[in-house]
Amino acid sequence: MAKIEKVEYLIIGNSAGSIGAAEAIRETDKAGAITIISDEPYPAYSRPLISEYLAERCSLERMLFRSPDFYKVNNIQAVLGKTVERLDTEAHTIELDKGGRIIWEKLLLATGGLPVVPQIEGVARRGVFTFTTLDDAKAIDRFLRGVAGAVVIGGGLIGVSITEALVKRGIKVTVVEMQERILNTILDEEASVLEEEALRQAGASIVTGHTVAKISCDSTKDAVSSVTLDDGNSIPCNLVILAIGVRPRTELTSGTGIKINRGIVVDRYMATSSPDVYACGDAAEAYDFIYGENRLNPVWPNAYIGGRIAGFNMAGVPTEYSGGTAVNSLRYFGLDVVSAGMVTPLDDGYEVLSEKYDHTYKKVVLKDGFVVGMVFASDIEKSGIVFNLMKDRVKVDGFKQALVADNFGLVSLPEKIWRPQLEMPPSVSASSIISTEQPEGILMGE
Repeated sequence: MAKIEKVEYLIIGNSAGSIGAAEAIRETDKAGAITIISDEPYPAYSRPLISEYLAERCSLERMLFRSPDFYKVNNIQAVLGKTVERLDTEAHTIELDKGGRIIWEKLLLATGGLPVVPQIEGVARRGVFTFTTLDDAKAIDRFLRGVAGAVVIGGGLIGVSITEALVKRGIKVTVVEMQERILNTILDEEASVLEEEALRQAGASIVTGHTVAKISCDSTKDAVSSVTLDDGNSIPCNLVILAIGVRPRTELTSGTGIKINRGIVVDRYMATSSPDVYACGDAAEAYDFIYGENRLNPVWPNAYIGGRIAGFNMAGVPTEYSGGTAVNSLRYFGLDVVSAGMVTPLDDGYEVLSEKYDHTYKKVVLKDGFVVGMVFASDIEKSGIVFNLMKDRVKVDGFKQALVADNFGLVSLPEKIWRPQLEMPPSVSASSIISTEQPEGILMGE
């Protein structure tokens, strides 16, 4: 007979959202049993660092999101390398692969996302990889010996991050992007151009407006030898990376009645449509304060904060999620970029302020006097202040031109705004709202 356990709190997933939830629960409930289940065998690690692992072969210890004794210190049972095969929301149970059943009182689905694998002829060939987990990075690392050229299919965050890692490893890389520019979902045209210049200066090639129609192999080795584009042109390569994007991992909700749109739909308390079941991170559609509706915003900070909100509510402390939005801070090929909110206006009802000089670019999007979007490239030091103005819904009509000025800072704002900021502890100051220490973006949070 399969072993049956009972826990107060069950968390499926082991990344940013999961850790945020566990920490919030422990702040409120010191004794309730917490179990975290993950199909990966590793302690929680920072997903944005898998490109650094591939580029520099950094250690797992350096990638850990929390200290190695995190689970022990917080009295958390970590079940790693196990897959949840079935969820029964009515019976409050889950079943694990190879046996095992857990009865839970409160459940958090922090299941993250799965890489999109396109229907391309030859996609199952040896030498074709995805790039969303540490095991993906390890598999690519083992394969690199003898690889001269690689094709990265997709010019989004995943594609650009692995392109940088491969270039650092001495591989000739060609990025193939279906749209007319790279990073098109998080940057506007001007910032995309700056990124493209940085990639090309580093030696990478970029093909836009095309897709890969076929992956061919060397018949003698049954390994990738080239790709053929939709226009018939061929690119020789030994390695292909599928970096088209990720989709919310929602397969466990099948047959449960939990409401799904593009992801698991949650309310302002991170609760799903099923009693006692919560969701956060890449798998969840949560409130976006810029658009005023639920959206997928699969970035690391949103996952962690959403997890904390879920954790407090699971532990019986009603806590409302003020909302997140798309926030990305990245540094690829030496170019620092921060973007947030609506970077490209939906229509003519928006005001756009921008400044560009040398390789520095600043853009702020306004709606009715409020900041609703921003892009900063190269000079990003004050981007956190602008983000805070956006998050706090501060009317900026009286000083809007200062937002993109070269000498912009807290003192550029009215005193009633900047004085409270200067009185805040450094750990929560406006300029620290956005961290640029590591890339953050699509797929990075569970």
